Amino acid sequence: MAKGPGAAAVTGGALLALLCPGAGSAVAQDMQDTQALPRAVSGGYASWTTADAAPADRAMSVDVSEPAVRGSTARVWFPATGGSTNPETGAVEVELGGAARFVPSAGSVPPLTLGGLRLRLAGNSGNSGTLHARTAIDGRAREVTLADVTASGAGPAVRTGGVTWTGLRASLTDEGARLLAEWSGEPFTEGDGLGLLDVTVGTGTAPEPTDPKPPGRKPAAVPTATTPQEPKRSAPTAAVRVEELPAGGEQTVTGAGFDPGEVVLVVIDGDTRYQAVADDAGRIYRTFPVYATATQGAHTVELSTVTGERGAVAEFGVRAPA
Repeated sequence: MAKGPGAAAVTGGALLALLCPGAGSAVAQDMQDTQALPRAVSGGYASWTTADAAPADRAMSVDVSEPAVRGSTARVWFPATGGSTNPETGAVEVELGGAARFVPSAGSVPPLTLGGLRLRLAGNSGNSGTLHARTAIDGRAREVTLADVTASGAGPAVRTGGVTWTGLRASLTDEGARLLAEWSGEPFTEGDGLGLLDVTVGTGTAPEPTDPKPPGRKPAAVPTATTPQEPKRSAPTAAVRVEELPAGGEQTVTGAGFDPGEVVLVVIDGDTRYQAVADDAGRIYRTFPVYATATQGAHTVELSTVTGERGAVAEFGVRAPA
């Protein structure tokens, strides 16, 4: 049975101690006990939107701490800071930087901070997974399996250099529901929706095989030469499939000039909505809906690296539906 809102989340130094790496020994042991996936995660992001989910129904918002960032329309972004993946099946275990904070609108209880976020996805073998977190409430540190995660589509998109999951539906576990209910005093229950997740991670490159020298063979002499200059990176480019389309239609953006395996954010009219991974030739593509409520006139789609240092913009027009 849920407590009233007197169950207070830990704040200040105790919470900082909880979220520091040293406090995650149980998480580290848990990861060691899990069979390692064959490829290390080489960057990426996870986006999480809580619109039309249980927290929003109870007038709660979700804020974040750096390096995570808050976007618009109840969407937040967490950078991938570590983990591993299987580029054949799409299985992923990824650690997410920053922390999420559940904030009640009434201010009757302090925010609930969830750090040490980890997402596990089973890949083609199951198309399901779990979302884990660390927190503290009533002075007690907790490791929680916050939500069960299921793929609402056909599974992951596995490409050279990256794995992308979209439309992952998160639902509170019994443990997660009890945590939120105890903290807030609200009637959270197992299965309540916690929102949608999109995840893109880079898969890095496979290690080159070692070619041992045959016994007795002398190493070949290395010719003296001037170190070649690294070729200058070309600026990325972006283009759309159609220059004008009706509201409610579907648009595709293509990009080139990115680094192979680089994670690229797709920003529609200034709102970061999608992710893609550049292929071996540095190209990306992403199809996205143009909402029926889109205003007539010019719109933009920007392709940007996660650091924001490199990118390109394309424009397209929207006309009234026929």
